[in-house]
Amino acid sequence: MPAMEGTTSLTAPADASPRPFAYPDFRRLWGIGLVVFMVRWLEMLAVSIFVWQATGSAFLVAMMGMLRILPMGLFGAPIGVLAERVQPRSALTAIVLVSLLTSAALAALAMAGLLAVWHLALASFVNGIAWAADNPVRRMLIGQVVGPAGMGQAMSFDVGSNNASRMLGPTISGLLFAAVGIEGSFVVSVALYLLALVAAVTLRYRSAAVAPGGEGVLARMGEGLQAVRRSPRLRGTLVVTILFNIFGWPFTSLVPVVAQHRYGLGPEATGILASMDGVGAFAGALLMAALARPAWYARLYVGGLSLYLLMVTGFAVAPNATFAGAALLLVGFGQSGFSIMQATLVYLLAPAEVRMRVLGLLSVCIGLGPIGFLALGLAADVLGATMACALTGGLGLLALALCWSLWRAILVKGEET
Repeated sequence: MPAMEGTTSLTAPADASPRPFAYPDFRRLWGIGLVVFMVRWLEMLAVSIFVWQATGSAFLVAMMGMLRILPMGLFGAPIGVLAERVQPRSALTAIVLVSLLTSAALAALAMAGLLAVWHLALASFVNGIAWAADNPVRRMLIGQVVGPAGMGQAMSFDVGSNNASRMLGPTISGLLFAAVGIEGSFVVSVALYLLALVAAVTLRYRSAAVAPGGEGVLARMGEGLQAVRRSPRLRGTLVVTILFNIFGWPFTSLVPVVAQHRYGLGPEATGILASMDGVGAFAGALLMAALARPAWYARLYVGGLSLYLLMVTGFAVAPNATFAGAALLLVGFGQSGFSIMQATLVYLLAPAEVRMRVLGLLSVCIGLGPIGFLALGLAADVLGATMACALTGGLGLLALALCWSLWRAILVKGEET
């Protein structure tokens, strides 16, 4: 069956094109992503340890993670529309600058001994707004720079950098926290953001911003929703994203709590354990960059989520820290398949004229994660962090099975059905 207008084949052979790193602007965009990912993991672990030690509340620890994702649900769709009307390089530069200033403010407060939990909550929300712009701005730029034929491999490298940062970020953060306190993580964050700011300013790619027309933001958001409604495969892709962010992603906020409360680990060992899923995800990303073919994308996407949820429960029931680390390796391996294919599928399946808006809707689906964070935090306070993690993995697998009719179109071979 021929492809729908505006969509890209998932099964046709990719056109011959340079590898992503042959493009200087891809290297810059990849470097910016690496910084954003590294800072995210640096700060998440440091914030989790600080809040746990200050309050002893697993619920508040989970809420810090929730506040990073909440802006996606609130602002993801309008950001996808508004980003069309701004030069992408300018938008990306502004995003990096806001993130840099936020980390600098936290570093100053920490060094002055004035840092409080509410400061971290506010900063998490501000950083979440910047994160909400990643899909419709930076990853849209990646697709424009490398083209549809190179998108799968480019996303493998991009997500691979995220996974590499998940190996290094928590380990470095744990060592810094043990040596100098939470301010060490924020000082390193500022230095990294300065590098990202240079990369953003020196981007060469230019794309014309969409001139404002008679239709407003809500009308343009509606066009993106209509594109999703017409495409069973796009709808299925977004349903799987919602399941991951409600049942899967929130458990990461409790890994430091389980490490310290159940296994009695210090900050350094907690950082090492929290980095294990990054090791597995990095290995998975390298494997997929070398071997994954377009015809496999949907199966890697759904299969990756299934493995992830299964191993979340495996982490929770592990008898010791060694087995917990092994389960986290497999968690990461599953996430590599899911996360690489998430933005890739949406980019390839969305009609080109509304692609940025649909990527904004992807951010909204990711932004439904606070539902999971809130539920997990409440469960952790009532049942304990370990039992809450076991429960969310099992419920996620059940929800995936029950929603089969909503996402099965992703697995249909060929084009839009």
